[in-house]
Amino acid sequence: MKYILMMQFALSEWRTEMITKWPSEDIRAHMEHLRLFREEFNDTGEMVVTHGLAGPDDARFVRARQGAAPEVTDGPFPETKEFLAGYVIVDVETPERAYYIASRWSEGPGPGGKPLNLPVEVRRLMSPSGEEM
Repeated sequence: MKYILMMQFALSEWRTEMITKWPSEDIRAHMEHLRLFREEFNDTGEMVVTHGLAGPDDARFVRARQGAAPEVTDGPFPETKEFLAGYVIVDVETPERAYYIASRWSEGPGPGGKPLNLPVEVRRLMSPSGEEM
């Protein structure tokens, strides 16, 4: 079964505590955690793909408009409390394994080495036919 793991980041913290403001040793420790995370689950064959995403200031929302050019607005919306920081797609035998991998990702170190424990939403990917519906 394939699952998408989506890491959320509080928008208020992004503005005040961006990783670029961390001490360099904390940035290195966090990046090393991510490297080891990718390596561990690549080695097990469970990692399909993973990507971090550009910050929320780079986000755009697009909506179709009947017979007109699409409507493009800057994101995130003012009422947004969290934004999608990155995602991982895994192919695992059980939901519990997906939860475990999500928790390993979530525990990445932040300033002072303290685990960030960021929320990770875990959702099963449907087949292309959508037969699950």
